[in-house]
Amino acid sequence: MERNIKLTYSYDGSEFFGFQRQPGFRTVQGELEKVLGTIFKNKIDLVSAGRTDRGVHAKKQVSNFYTTSSIPLEKIKRIINGLIPNDIFILDVQEVDLEFSSRFSATYRSYEYYIGEDRNPFQSRYVTFVYEQLDLERLNKIVSPLVGQHDFSNFRLSDCGSNTTIREIYEAKFERVNEKTIKLYVKGNAFLKSQIRIIVGTVLSIYFGKKPENYLIEMLKNPNIQYAKIVAEPFGLHLFDIGY
Repeated sequence: MERNIKLTYSYDGSEFFGFQRQPGFRTVQGELEKVLGTIFKNKIDLVSAGRTDRGVHAKKQVSNFYTTSSIPLEKIKRIINGLIPNDIFILDVQEVDLEFSSRFSATYRSYEYYIGEDRNPFQSRYVTFVYEQLDLERLNKIVSPLVGQHDFSNFRLSDCGSNTTIREIYEAKFERVNEKTIKLYVKGNAFLKSQIRIIVGTVLSIYFGKKPENYLIEMLKNPNIQYAKIVAEPFGLHLFDIGY
């Protein structure tokens, strides 16, 4: 009997060439599918909630796959974690309805982007540094127009394969994590390729006076005009949660 298995897992994206499988490159999907193929003795194709860029991390990623194997769930989890590289860890394994799709059943995705205000070599893979204290009130004023439904054509890379650029952002807010670190929390129904990184790059460019104060608003108002895209580094970006 066919089963639909849902995996919830985290990973450190530092040593991966992104999430999506690519021949000749080490990717998160590629490593997982290789291990699953070994366990279930056949080719496994993962359906996943999102695809992170090279160097981007995930505190919670969700994928599902189909199998006719009767291996118990706890054993599946134990075997995967025993075989998978140390920079991926399976948090949970569940059997779900056959109709469930990690991608299409998701109601929201959320990301966190961490910005350090002082250089710290122990955080260099997980935080992007700016080397000065930032004004949260001003940052939140700049980012606030993103909330709502918009055409985000100017907030994706040219090789983005999405059929539509309409997305809805439910929340976008900068918060202080500790004395030397802040984060941007963004929650939306879905995101385009590198959308969060372009948002962060644009906000910081406005904040530091490299772009005019209304630059982000103009990018939203004029999706048919090509604006210069400022893409923040991947290290500070973490896929935080997937909702169903």
